Amino acid sequence: MTIGDVAKRCGVRTSAIRYYEQMGLLPKPSRVGGRRIYSDGVLDRIAFVQFARSAGFSVAEIRTLAGSGGQAPLSRAMRRMAERKLDEVEQLIAQANLMKEVLARALRCQCIDPQECGRRVRVAQTIVFRGL
Repeated sequence: MTIGDVAKRCGVRTSAIRYYEQMGLLPKPSRVGGRRIYSDGVLDRIAFVQFARSAGFSVAEIRTLAGSGGQAPLSRAMRRMAERKLDEVEQLIAQANLMKEVLARALRCQCIDPQECGRRVRVAQTIVFRGL
């Protein structure tokens, strides 16, 4: 298959395929007449890369997973990385919930100037910390 064929079948741009190759996520394809020629296996490899990207893994993390073939079961490495990624996601969710709460409070803000707002924030923080 040519790079254009692969791109169509996977729903990605040819530039993404070249980028994946450059980053070591895909093996270098053979070339015929200067054109990249791919085996069907590249479709599975790209599907794996897309899956890992949608799970939030970085290119470096995906490269680690993609390069671990044969040394240990991929599922073991994937589980270890997924556990760490879940911890990151939980922290992001907590941060997003806090942001949501602060923004909801900002929508109800009746302050006249930044000093009044800061004073109210300080008082609210004092009350929260005393309650702990």
